[in-house]
Amino acid sequence: MPFVVHGFSSNLSLDRCRYDGCMRYKLRFLWNATKGHRLAPWRSPYLLWRIETYTGVKMTQIGFLEFWEFMWRERRELWRFLKWTGEMERYVHPRPKSS
Repeated sequence: MPFVVHGFSSNLSLDRCRYDGCMRYKLRFLWNATKGHRLAPWRSPYLLWRIETYTGVKMTQIGFLEFWEFMWRERRELWRFLKWTGEMERYVHPRPKSS
């Protein structure tokens, strides 16, 4: 029986590749989205704009607490969005095929 931790089985070569590959693209998106505001992502105009278009709440009304409440409340959808950005990144920039 395979050992399962946080939804990942002991088939490390396949699962690790999927996990590490997706994580790299998710972190890259977050790094780019918080440019200039990495230590205070609630001040990032891009993230505030994304929250505004998603919720309808004006950017000027989103502060520290509202930002983190949104992040916690929508964490599953945000994780799904980050997974999707990774898929699109791999689609746009596929790995070269080895000969």
